[in-house]
Amino acid sequence: MSVDRGAGDDDRDLEAELASAAAGNSGIPFDAICTGCRRVRVKRAKPEEVGQHPQIDPAQLEASDCSSFKHVCHHCQKATFWNPLAVLSGLLESDRGDGDE
Repeated sequence: MSVDRGAGDDDRDLEAELASAAAGNSGIPFDAICTGCRRVRVKRAKPEEVGQHPQIDPAQLEASDCSSFKHVCHHCQKATFWNPLAVLSGLLESDRGDGDE
């Protein structure tokens, strides 16, 4: 099941996190936790980076079915592994431009 909200912190601006260069340039938006510092942030990962078929429908994707992926953690100041907590389907739709008609 994908979700629209981040896992945990209700006062986060998930759209701003997605727009940040720290989230990455392409891929499915995940709420993910750094295995080093345990920070939760929006990160993008391509389906194949999380052990999924490249043509998978992200809206049908479960975070629990995804493997950890490597991404930069600006807090740790290095590339670390991130564990997906949730697929952010609301951000996926807004990223495509859906819903603002």
